[in-house]
Amino acid sequence: MRGLVHIYFGNGKGKTTCAIGLGIRAVGSGYNALMVQFLKSGESSELKTLSKVEGFNIYKSDDVKGFFWQMNDEEKKQLKKATEECYKYAVKSAIKGDVDLLILDEILGTIENGLLTCETLIEFINNKPEKLELVLTGRKAPLKLIEKADYVSEILEIKHPMTNGVQARKGIEY
Repeated sequence: MRGLVHIYFGNGKGKTTCAIGLGIRAVGSGYNALMVQFLKSGESSELKTLSKVEGFNIYKSDDVKGFFWQMNDEEKKQLKKATEECYKYAVKSAIKGDVDLLILDEILGTIENGLLTCETLIEFINNKPEKLELVLTGRKAPLKLIEKADYVSEILEIKHPMTNGVQARKGIEY
């Protein structure tokens, strides 16, 4: 079976949730899933559960200190290094064959913020193991990536309680 490329993008809630759902489905069929998280700080509730699921592994950096647009130059420099390390880990795991489904969560945000290049990701897509299923998430998807992908789902925000002052709720938004 040839592995395909999925993109979940947009301003709506649920991109990571979609990717995790696909990962759970893959693990349920005997595959190994790896989710590498970029640009996310802190612990979110789903990570607690996923850490207990055999065959579903998570890798993320502890060097993320909040939102990119709030960081100073030194913090952005540290984040760029952490992003590159996470990316290298993901590629190495894929090439070694340790993973059947690879989720690069918020990788599109790393491109948007100049931490990784679109060309770097396209090179990986062009040379990924044939059977590797690859999932990319984030808010903005460059046209070049959309053209390379097999599945593209845009998740739109029609309405969100945050616009009415409702704060993120544990177990629902994080």
